Amino acid sequence: MGITHTTITLRNPVKEDLAPMDVSALADTGTGALHLCIPEHVAIQLDLQEQEKREVTLADGSRLQVPYVGPVEVRFGNRRCFVGAMVMGDEALLGAIPMEDMDLVVRPMTREVMVNPSSPNIPSSLAKGVS
Repeated sequence: MGITHTTITLRNPVKEDLAPMDVSALADTGTGALHLCIPEHVAIQLDLQEQEKREVTLADGSRLQVPYVGPVEVRFGNRRCFVGAMVMGDEALLGAIPMEDMDLVVRPMTREVMVNPSSPNIPSSLAKGVS
């Protein structure tokens, strides 16, 4: 499908006096990226506290321990969710978990992240398995 970037707003919900940040994020398009990942400078700007270390497996199969921070409020359009974030890399990565939580989709033709047109006003989700 190609590389898809979008702008998301990140905020520390614990420290309401800190301004939110708009960041450009690489959006998951079926590559297997699950979590929100943010660069260290974003974690510092939002004063996000490390909760623990997490081990991540990179695309080349190597493993790395990285700080896991949170909570982080993620906003896109009329959607928001609260997640933890892995601190790694030089750009934000919007993985499948926050995208599913906010009910976002990627339009293949334009590689544009958008609110799911089937549920434009309220995020929709499955709460049980489908047979």
